[in-house]
Amino acid sequence: MSETQSALLLRKQLSELNKNPVEGFSAGLVDDSDIYKWEVLIIGPPDTMYEGGFFKAHLHFPKEYPLRPPKMKFVTEIWHPNIEKNGDVCISILHEPGDDKYGYERAYERWLPVHTVETILISVISMLADPNDESPANVDAAKEWREDFPNFKRKVARCVRRSQEEV
Repeated sequence: MSETQSALLLRKQLSELNKNPVEGFSAGLVDDSDIYKWEVLIIGPPDTMYEGGFFKAHLHFPKEYPLRPPKMKFVTEIWHPNIEKNGDVCISILHEPGDDKYGYERAYERWLPVHTVETILISVISMLADPNDESPANVDAAKEWREDFPNFKRKVARCVRRSQEEV
């Protein structure tokens, strides 16, 4: 897909999200001149430890989108087994398409060109509610999730409070 086609597709998705907002997040461009760099605000999902939080993240789309996935990085501090300490999101649908060389994920669980910004963000919101501690990006958070849940909850609560102060 050419750069022009990917840009048109991203503009269409942004326009659709502005016309028909989806509950749980908002999305826009980091800089109006670059359709490939988005800023999103994810609202901590109800009935989860992240409820009440406002978590800012960036999506960086490759010129080959939708054939290749974007990279997603939280810029608001967040403590979660599937989010690296530097904010990088590790979720199956953002992994390059095809078979997983380690055999952990099936090809259909990984990036597919049918995914949109909406499906990505809905998946991330679901991940917040239901972490996968079997394949952690943040090993310390996953270990704490399993072995010291009260401390894990305290760290998440601190992240939620800080996110509220930053908004």
